[in-house]
Amino acid sequence: MKESVNIFQSQREFHVFVANSFSDLRRLKKEGDLKAFNQLLLKAMPEVRRYVQKNLNRAVVKGKIDRNRYKADDIIDQLFIEVYDHLDEINNKNELHPWMFKKVDELLETIFVDEEFDALFLENIDTYSKPEWDSMQEKFTTDGDGDLIMNEELDDISYAKDDYVLNHIFVGDDDQKVILQLDKELGAENIRKHSEMVLYHMPEQMRRVFELFTEHQFDITEIAKIHNSTVQEIESLLKTARKSLRASFIKRYLD
Repeated sequence: MKESVNIFQSQREFHVFVANSFSDLRRLKKEGDLKAFNQLLLKAMPEVRRYVQKNLNRAVVKGKIDRNRYKADDIIDQLFIEVYDHLDEINNKNELHPWMFKKVDELLETIFVDEEFDALFLENIDTYSKPEWDSMQEKFTTDGDGDLIMNEELDDISYAKDDYVLNHIFVGDDDQKVILQLDKELGAENIRKHSEMVLYHMPEQMRRVFELFTEHQFDITEIAKIHNSTVQEIESLLKTARKSLRASFIKRYLD
């Protein structure tokens, strides 16, 4: 639990770091010091790059793009250009980090075709039996495709403790016992694999909203700006994602 608190603090501190870079970036652009501008901006990119890599990995698994056709660094290079060209359009320092995520979402959408997702999966998520869940997990990881999604994340701090994942799914007053039971019976790796499989089947926007909220620690208002949505729409997507993940864990492991 302590580790998950540290992760939360670390993420929020990184948001502050990016925000505090805003005035220096504007100054360096005004001075025409592109090298120093890029060096400072590079320090603000790790979370955006991780977000891009995970979405590219999922697109490969879903067959939306060919493996190795696109690289996260190529998209990040384009983001550097976008930030430099449009920095003056960002109104204040607190908008910089959400703006970068919004821009890479737009860049990703120019690559991906319209996604179809299995609506029946979400509709019936609390009816699947344990053997059905196990079968889905086996299919998901066939030939390593399911694991591909997490390849870039295995050493990342946000996956260091499984309770970091579960604390965003089980949010009720009486859910601590459920978290402890899942922690004891499954362990971090199995919790990650199961949650990733369920997220994989979610609509793209719902999945990104959940991850922006949990992994990248943006608040509801910031996510609404990133997705050009209302706060109510983001709250609804987050609620549905959390409800689906909760039902899946209970049905597969605790029912």
